[in-house]
Amino acid sequence: MSTQANLPNQEEIRLNESKALAVLEEYDMEARYRVFEKKWLRLLVSGVAIAFALYHLYAAYAIPFVTLKHRSLHVAIVLCLIFLLYPGRKKASRKHLSLLDAVLAVVSLGTAGYIFIYYLDIVNRGGIPSALDVTFATITCLLVLEASRRVAGWELTAMAAIFVAYAYLGPYLPGEFGHRGYTLSDIFNYMYVTTEGIFGDAIAVSASFIILFIIFGAFLSKSGMGTLFNDLSLALAGSSKGGPAKVGVIASAVHGSINGSAVASVVTTGSFTIPMMKRVGYKPEFAAAVEATAAVGGQILPPVMGAAAFIMAETLGVPYVTIAIAALIPAVMYYFGLLVQVHLRADRDNLQGLSRDELPKVKDVLRERGHLLLPLILLVALLMMGYTPTLVAVVTIVATVIIAALRPSSRMGFRDILAALETGVRDTLGVAAACASVGITVGVFSLTGLGLKLANIILMMGSGSLFMTLFFTMIASIILGLGLPSIPCYIITATMAAPALSTFGVDPLASHLFVFYFGAIANLTPPIALAAFAGAGIAGSDPQRTGWISCKLALAGFIVPFIFIYKPGLMILNSSVLDIAVASVTTILAVLALAAATEGFLLTRLNWAMRLVLIGAGVLLIFPEAVYMGTGLAAMVAVLMYQFVKKRGAVSIQA
Repeated sequence: MSTQANLPNQEEIRLNESKALAVLEEYDMEARYRVFEKKWLRLLVSGVAIAFALYHLYAAYAIPFVTLKHRSLHVAIVLCLIFLLYPGRKKASRKHLSLLDAVLAVVSLGTAGYIFIYYLDIVNRGGIPSALDVTFATITCLLVLEASRRVAGWELTAMAAIFVAYAYLGPYLPGEFGHRGYTLSDIFNYMYVTTEGIFGDAIAVSASFIILFIIFGAFLSKSGMGTLFNDLSLALAGSSKGGPAKVGVIASAVHGSINGSAVASVVTTGSFTIPMMKRVGYKPEFAAAVEATAAVGGQILPPVMGAAAFIMAETLGVPYVTIAIAALIPAVMYYFGLLVQVHLRADRDNLQGLSRDELPKVKDVLRERGHLLLPLILLVALLMMGYTPTLVAVVTIVATVIIAALRPSSRMGFRDILAALETGVRDTLGVAAACASVGITVGVFSLTGLGLKLANIILMMGSGSLFMTLFFTMIASIILGLGLPSIPCYIITATMAAPALSTFGVDPLASHLFVFYFGAIANLTPPIALAAFAGAGIAGSDPQRTGWISCKLALAGFIVPFIFIYKPGLMILNSSVLDIAVASVTTILAVLALAAATEGFLLTRLNWAMRLVLIGAGVLLIFPEAVYMGTGLAAMVAVLMYQFVKKRGAVSIQA
């Protein structure tokens, strides 16, 4: 059964956005910010945020402060804005600033002020803390934990607190987990006056790369890039079978790659695409799941990817462009799997696309807004030429303003520029707070050597098998991802798993990318799947059921990481053309087999026996041995031939 869909109007889009935001306020801590009644408070927050953005744009070029000062100032302003914008309790007023939060905001600034004033004394003491050091260190750690609780929830704060307790209680712990123990003064001081704790690699990346690229995304959004993505996707795929779902996949993929936020992508593009999917016959849960799955994949799609990719580059000591190149084919396979499932569902249920008469034409879209693609092209070109990501971000932000001015529809005025700066900083707060909080956890790993102990446990559970070690690493990532944002999930799991995988000779980049994938996909797994919940709010579907369907649609994301571990050619780097070709073709076949098995449809409907055969074929194609790949390919060919004969017979009978 098929129905013709009409494009949603602006009123319907705004209504859908409000539905999604209402759901987010229930589940997403970052959506519960204050909107002040008093104008001077609104201006204060805007002024601080804009000044903060301008400082980072300047720092990207000039680097005015030494490392510890720069990172501490970044954290201090983030903490200050969080306490100004986010109330401590869910039922607290969002129109007024409490006295306690005002005090906390001022004290937050003092945490950086102390380092600026006493920096030389701190350095000259060589790690031996004074009483004042310990006082400010303790205050800073407590403020970071409280701020992360407000924007990321209890899970991240509780984890950091547990690891602090582990560092303190070391002498009382049994077996391999025991250690000599540290006083609270030693622990907090380590987190505050070194670059191994709060001001470690995660905050370094937040203060140098992440905030700049989030601001870049805000400028693109303000210029109308979202409209370009939607219109171009409609023109390219809107009229094909199941067209609205394919439009959602393409638009959310590009949008999610740039802004790095799956939830924002769902709200932005889903408000437009989900109603269209429902109108052509997709069930609400499936429509919402398509949007959520596509948006989450944006974190693994070059050129920008999620913020964790910058942390990965910093941790591994490789250029960011190396991460982007390695992630390219796996990301394409992720979206190939999603598009295949969307197409098979449309083919199975005879769901048609949109009428060509109501769709925009590619040439018209490019004529009106095609110039907005130039900043992205410039971004990729500069990164490939070897320029630093910080410089590239600043150049592309400036270029976006200039290029957007070429057309009245995209031109940004002075207020638009200020609004983009403020929006970029606001969108950074949750990421930066998570980076600061996870710095405490990672600091305990470094202080106590816990990372190597956990790596040994993973190896023991894997029983000497690479596949089982990968499997338990995947499970650890998904479990952590249920309660943690993708960035801390990646950092913690990589700290544990990368040493374990290195014992099998796995390339460090491959092991980190493996963990990165599952940290991102964890955003789709119930019981807490914010991207799926946002989509469900627009579609009017059950959030939990939407989450489980999203996991099915993200099936390629569950198998592609295993494939690039066994077949590094999928990551392009240090591989021959033959290795890349073999890895790519077998991955396409594996994804196709598993997608068909999941949907129960290939050329015609599949019975359970055929579905099990395809599942087996898909799994066999993961491994590099020729006998496994040959068996998997033979099984796929057998099913395809059976389907072809069955479909031809059905056509003959109908004739």
